Amino acid sequence: MRSAVIACIAALGALFVAACGGEERPRYGDLAPGYVDRVGDMVADPPENPANWVNPRRLVFAYTPVEDPAVYRDVWQEFLEHLEAVTGRDVVFFPVQSNAAQLEAMRAGRLHVTGFNTGSVPLAVNLCGFVPFAMMANADESYGYEMEIIVPAESGVREVTDLRGKTIAFTSPTSNSGFKAPQVLMREEFDMEIERDFEARFSGKHDNSILGVANRDYDAAAIANTVLHRMVERGVLAPDRVRTIYRSPTFPTTAYGHSHNLHPELAEKVREAFFTFEWEGTGLAREYSEDRFIPVTYKEHWDVIRVIDRGFGISYSDR
Repeated sequence: MRSAVIACIAALGALFVAACGGEERPRYGDLAPGYVDRVGDMVADPPENPANWVNPRRLVFAYTPVEDPAVYRDVWQEFLEHLEAVTGRDVVFFPVQSNAAQLEAMRAGRLHVTGFNTGSVPLAVNLCGFVPFAMMANADESYGYEMEIIVPAESGVREVTDLRGKTIAFTSPTSNSGFKAPQVLMREEFDMEIERDFEARFSGKHDNSILGVANRDYDAAAIANTVLHRMVERGVLAPDRVRTIYRSPTFPTTAYGHSHNLHPELAEKVREAFFTFEWEGTGLAREYSEDRFIPVTYKEHWDVIRVIDRGFGISYSDR
């Protein structure tokens, strides 16, 4: 199954690369044709020709599709109003239903500002021209989340090796915590492989995996613990319904950024909106434990994710 998933991701990447056009220049790293990195920061630069800059009257914003999009439209409302005020543009919330749909929307130019989940960021950067610049953080600027493997509270499973012969839920092939990280960690730490040692199911979203374990639809699931914490805090899930048997090192969380061809002055205003937003009393403050956005770079903060992807045999390059 792992080879089939990698082939699927490669095919998706080939589709994005084939559709990309624009300036043909030397490039660094794994950027697809049509994207140019002149400074070596591993993300696409704005087009040199101003005629290729995008300057929309209405900005389209999307949040990574980890849970019910309708919930997050309200959560982000105050921020979207702030984004409108700072940029002077109307802003519309685009409720994407899948990682693939979000990636395609960015590549096709239908999405201007967005937050990609951790595992999708390398694909978004290299194949869709995504420029990440911010991440949620706490007052001390700490950030991140852990991948946890959870089981039903009453399950007899006590450690990861007890899952041999059982069914484990994953979210989607592009998810770091929902698929890629657990595959590498289970292989390296416990010598466990899909199909050989356990059966895999794809739930589509972290909340689906969590509820599936709580309802005993799956023997276990690999999930981002931030999603689990939010579901417990909202009363969607009682904390005694599931139990954690494994917790990973800390990973970066959702990256927020814009399309590489956004007009540079507008892109600067988008960045300003993130770093000047006051969280207190807003939907973001109620939903998340963090209380600010901090600057990040793809080159530095996503290095650990690129290492995991290499361990999983994933390449973002068409070469």
